[in-house]
Amino acid sequence: MAAKKSAGSYDLETSLSHLLRRAQQFAYDQFVQQMGTSTITPRQFIVLFAVNEEEGLSQTDLVNRTGIDRSTLADMISRMIKNGLLARKRTAEDARANAVRLTAAGRRALNGSLPRALAAEKALLELLPKAVQADLLKGLAQLATAIGSTKEVEKKPARAKRSAAPKKVTAKRAAPKKAAKRK
Repeated sequence: MAAKKSAGSYDLETSLSHLLRRAQQFAYDQFVQQMGTSTITPRQFIVLFAVNEEEGLSQTDLVNRTGIDRSTLADMISRMIKNGLLARKRTAEDARANAVRLTAAGRRALNGSLPRALAAEKALLELLPKAVQADLLKGLAQLATAIGSTKEVEKKPARAKRSAAPKKVTAKRAAPKKAAKRK
């Protein structure tokens, strides 16, 4: 029995968010299948790859590079440090920032995972005709760039408002300190 559709309703067959989620789930399944007994997750692979491309990235740089949200990435990095894949230290430029680097075990994990990750990517792309593959990658790259730009625009006004707003002076702060009670 065919599903009935009403005019103007949500349609799973044309919903971008639903289709992206289904594609992501299949991509995840392909990655896990290709990894076999490896414990490296797709997100861990992305972090290892990004750190390998540029040693010493701060965790903030990794958030921007990978698209993984700040709290999730911080938790992941802590686990990856505990598992011996990454190491971090405070940066010389900013004592609040951590620079992340691969350990020898992290480099081995990345090198062992890379061919498998590429095989998972290939298996996913091979589901499409060659003529569509490049267009899909180009469209998704444009979407990712637009999303990144949107996030940057959202951040800037919030910062400007906070720094431009005058500090409130409460009656408690404005009042002169009372002299100590005399006995």
